[in-house]
Amino acid sequence: MRIAVTGSIATDHLMTFPGRFADQLVADQLHTVSLSFLVDNLDVRRGGVAANICFGMGQLGTRPVLVGAAGSDFDEYRAWLDRHGVDTGSVRISEVLHTARFVCTTDADHNQIGSFYTGAMSEARLIELKAVADRVGGLDLVSIGADDPEAMLRHTEECRSRDIPFAADFSQQIARMDGDEIRTLLEGATYLFSNEYEKGLIESKTGWTDEEILSRAGHRVTTLGSRGVRIEKAGEPVIEVGCPEEHAKVDPTGVGDAFRAGFLSGLSWGVGLERAAQVGCMLATLVIETLGTQEYTLSRAPFMDRFTKAYGHEAADEVLRHLP
Repeated sequence: MRIAVTGSIATDHLMTFPGRFADQLVADQLHTVSLSFLVDNLDVRRGGVAANICFGMGQLGTRPVLVGAAGSDFDEYRAWLDRHGVDTGSVRISEVLHTARFVCTTDADHNQIGSFYTGAMSEARLIELKAVADRVGGLDLVSIGADDPEAMLRHTEECRSRDIPFAADFSQQIARMDGDEIRTLLEGATYLFSNEYEKGLIESKTGWTDEEILSRAGHRVTTLGSRGVRIEKAGEPVIEVGCPEEHAKVDPTGVGDAFRAGFLSGLSWGVGLERAAQVGCMLATLVIETLGTQEYTLSRAPFMDRFTKAYGHEAADEVLRHLP
């Protein structure tokens, strides 16, 4: 399968607060919050949901097509992605804006407070998927991730009009979207990705029940944190996959992107949904053990040893033949 991943391309500025956000909040003063957190460290990392997903897919050897907009400061980042198996030929470079930036603080309980500057991402709405498909010889699936809202709508409508299967993955943008936008973006999706909290928010904003959403999207893929993932399809048994044992819980940033990278790679290989979800959970475990979203190393033997321990020899044999 040829998979294109649309969404943000960004630089992450990640900070750690040694205390708990909850201890700094006064219940009857939440309408006038004014807080400043003295953090222990600052790490500047490559990020953005589309770039993170593509990096993981590249590590798994599936050569994803990155679709998004960046600034003239993207050259070094592009070279990094190219070296790690990502097709960056469809990235639009802005002549006037910097690459987007995410600034995030994580507390001792792994809660996060973040802000996102869009920058060049606002030009993603100018990208036409037909041009991408023509360049690479066709697209079998487009994953539409958090991006400029107009870009998300354009890519979704183009997928529908050109009969290209697509995955709806709102993630960070769901907070600013209203019910009509969410309904438009998920209608007809082959896959709908969200975490457990976003799942409830989607239902609340659309006014649709879980059953109604499943009648409009082919598969609903809900990540459950340390409990793994649940995959639902109308009229079929629910698939539930747990997570491998963690060596450490270092940083949750990018864990959801890593799951998607593994899951989409599994789809690209043609393995079943359960196996794809297992690959996603294994990759997500590597990321939570690492500071930064693209700082992990995927070594074939250690990856498969842990995968086998978590999911058994039959699952491992099926995955092993696809790993580079």
